[in-house]
Amino acid sequence: MCGIVGYVGNSRAADFLLEGLRRLEYRGYDSAGIAAMDNYDDIHIVKSAGRIAALADQLALEMPIGSTGIGHTRWATHGPATQANAHPHAGPSGEVVVVHNGVIENYAALKTRLQQKGYIFRSDTDTEVIAYMLEDALKQLPIGSCQAPSDEELVALVQTVLAKLQGTYGVGILFRSRPDLIIAARLGSPLVIGVSEDAHYLASDASPLVGYTEKIVYLTDHQIALLKADSLQIAHRDLGEVAHSVEKLEIASGDVELGEFEHYMLKEIFEQPQSLENAMRGRLSLDNATAVFGGLNLSPQELRSVDRILLTACGTSWHAAMVGEYMIEEMARIPVEVEYASELRYRNPPVPQRTLVFGITQSGETADTLAALREMKRKGHPTLAICNVVGSSIAQEADGGIYLHAGPEVGVASTKAFTSQLAIMAMLGLYFGRLNHLSFDQGYRMIQALQALPDAVRQALNTREQAKKVAEKYQAVNNFLYLGRYFNFPVALEGALKLKEISYIHAEGYPAAELKHGPIALVDENTPSVFIMPQGVVYDKVMSNLQEIKARGGPVIAIANEDDHEIEKYADDVIRIPKVEEFLQPIVSVIPLQFIAYHIALLRGCDVDKPRNLAKSVTVE
Repeated sequence: MCGIVGYVGNSRAADFLLEGLRRLEYRGYDSAGIAAMDNYDDIHIVKSAGRIAALADQLALEMPIGSTGIGHTRWATHGPATQANAHPHAGPSGEVVVVHNGVIENYAALKTRLQQKGYIFRSDTDTEVIAYMLEDALKQLPIGSCQAPSDEELVALVQTVLAKLQGTYGVGILFRSRPDLIIAARLGSPLVIGVSEDAHYLASDASPLVGYTEKIVYLTDHQIALLKADSLQIAHRDLGEVAHSVEKLEIASGDVELGEFEHYMLKEIFEQPQSLENAMRGRLSLDNATAVFGGLNLSPQELRSVDRILLTACGTSWHAAMVGEYMIEEMARIPVEVEYASELRYRNPPVPQRTLVFGITQSGETADTLAALREMKRKGHPTLAICNVVGSSIAQEADGGIYLHAGPEVGVASTKAFTSQLAIMAMLGLYFGRLNHLSFDQGYRMIQALQALPDAVRQALNTREQAKKVAEKYQAVNNFLYLGRYFNFPVALEGALKLKEISYIHAEGYPAAELKHGPIALVDENTPSVFIMPQGVVYDKVMSNLQEIKARGGPVIAIANEDDHEIEKYADDVIRIPKVEEFLQPIVSVIPLQFIAYHIALLRGCDVDKPRNLAKSVTVE
C-alpha cells in the first residue's frame, strides 16, 4: 500500500525512480509521481492519476535530468485518486518536496493552523501538511538569503516537524537549496536504503533495489537518514547520530522478474514446491523427530510452560492461523485461539498469563497485526512473528519469530506465502507436540510426511488444466459457495477469498455442515458449490452435504483424491489432487482453488496481479 523510491548519485535519478515505481506496483496504488532536481535552482515534479504507464508517457515528454530525486505510488486515503492528490507534494513555494507512506491522524488540526497563517492548500491529502510545515519551519532558520541550510540544521528542523505529527510515516524529503541530499525518516512505515560506492537509494521495500546494489540498511522507528551520493548518516530522535548496520540484499533479480510467466500470481503458484522447501530447510530434525527454530528467543523450558497460544492475523494470514489452530491443538493438545488483528487491537479479552502470541503476516507491515502485537506485548505476553519480509516492522517489533523464506510475493493475492505459512504452522504443531506428549515415532512420521510435501504440491500443479476447464464453464456466474470441514474448512474460506480478490465474483466459504443452517437457501442452478473433500475422517459427512446440494439442483465441483472413484457419481466436475496426510491436506487442496480463481479472473478480463481497490501491504487501518 503506497510505495516510495529515491535516488541520489551521479546518474539521472528519473531512470531509477520510474523502474523502482514499476517494481512497487504490486503494493497497490491509484496514482504515481516523481520529483527530481532539474538543476541547482528547481525541483521538477511530474505526476499522474492512474497507472505507471500514464506517468511514463508524461516523463517521455518532460524527463527531469537531475541526479537527485524521489518518487511515489499512492493508494488513496485522504482525497480521491487525482493528479492534485498524487505524490510528491510541494510546500507553498516549492522549496520542500515530500513523499509519504502512512497516515497523519492529526493532519486536520495542523492544516487549520497553517491556514490561519495564510497558507492555501492544493490537495486533500494529509501529506501536503508535512511539506507546508517543513517549509514554514525553514523560514524560521536564521540563515541568509544566499546561504543553504546545513545538514545539522535540516536534521533538527525535520525532527521538530515530525515530533508534531500523530500517526505513522515513512517520508522522503527534497530541499531545493540542497540538491545534494535526500532526507528520509520512519515511524511505523518501512524504509530501506540501498548503499553503493557512488550513490544511495531509498525504497519502501527492497524489491526496487535488486540489480542496483547488494548492500542495504533498514531504518527503524524514530530514525532520520541523510542520503548523499558518497555518504549515509543516520540519527535517532533520542540517541543522536547512530552507527548503521549494512546487510546483504538476499533477493535475486529473477525473484522480481516474470520470466516465462504471464502474471506474477501464476509464477508464484508454480513456485510453491520451492517455497515450501525453503520454509522447511534446516528446520526438520529426524534425529530428534522434531522441528527446529532458531529465532524464537525462548528456551524449550519457557515454551513448555505455555498454557495457551494466540494467533492473530488478517486476510489470508488469518486463514493460515485457523489451519494452525487445528494443527497445534491436534498435535500438541495446547488450546489455541485465533483472533482478527483488527478486532484484537480494540478488544480487551481476558488473555491468560502464560499465553504465547504469534502475529502472522506476509509483508510484516500489516498495520492491524502490528498494533495487536504491540498491545499484547504491552500486557507482558511474549510475542513472535511469522512473516516473509526480513527487516519488516513486525519482525523488528516482536520478541522473536520465524521467517517464511518464500521469496518476494509480488501478486496481490497471496499464494506461496499462504502455503509457506501452513508449513510453518505444521512445524509448530510438531515442535510443541514433541515438547509435550507426541512420541518419537509420531514425530518421525510427521517429518517424513512434511519432507514428501513439495513433491505432492508439484503433482497438484498438474491440476491447472482441470481448473481451467472449470473456469471456462463457470466464468459467467455471479456467486460461488466453497465448502469444507475440519482442516479444509479454512481452505474453503481461502478459496472464496481468492475468487473475490481477483475476479470480483461474490463467493462465500462455510463449514460444509453449516449448509443446512442457512446458506443452503443460496443454492440454485446458477450457484456452483466447490467442495474441498480429500479422503479423511469427515469424508462421509462431507459427501452427505454434497448430496444435499445436488438434491436442490446446484452444480458441484469437487476437489478430491486421485483414487476416489465414489465422487464421480455425484459431482459435476472433479479436480484430482494427490493423497497426503490429513494435516497437510490444506497445502495441497488449495492449489486447484488458486488456479480456478486465476483462470476465471483472466477470462473475465480482470487485472490478476493488481486487483481493484486492493493493496499488497496494508499499512493503514
